[in-house]
Amino acid sequence: MKLPIFLYGSKILRENAADADLMKKDEITALVADMEETLAAADGCGLAAPQVGVPSRILIVDGRGLEDVYPYLKDFKRVMINPELLEESRETCDYSEGCLSVPGIYAEVRRPERIKVRYVNEKFETVTEEFDKFACRMVQHEMDHLDGKMFVDRVAPIRRKMISKKLGNISRGKVSAHYKTRLGE
Repeated sequence: MKLPIFLYGSKILRENAADADLMKKDEITALVADMEETLAAADGCGLAAPQVGVPSRILIVDGRGLEDVYPYLKDFKRVMINPELLEESRETCDYSEGCLSVPGIYAEVRRPERIKVRYVNEKFETVTEEFDKFACRMVQHEMDHLDGKMFVDRVAPIRRKMISKKLGNISRGKVSAHYKTRLGE
């Protein structure tokens, strides 16, 4: 089932998500299926549970639609339940980021080049994996959502000032998107 994506300004996007209860496998599996359908309909490359109104530490990253630009993402898709950042590199890199919760805004964000994450996958297996390049970027972006952070919090102050009017419009629901959105309290 396609779920509405909560927009910038929604309270749930600023809350710390709780660990998913791994004993509730059927609920998690159903939520993941709904998130995958929602992500595909929105034509995005990542989605965290808080973005669909569920305050749970679950995210999906899917780079398969980006393989023309990033060939190494050809088969890259991950479901991460209760991800935990174990390591991050000192080296950083800048990439332009956007977000389904902040339609129409893109900005350069500096993040670590490499990270190591431990998470539970959709088969409920514990995995420890290292990420680099754009895969690393996608994982970090979605993990931020689990901690109530958004990419616009990480942009340079001058850029933040430049986009402040657009952010205000989004938080008032004055935005157009080709997918179902919702503004939460």
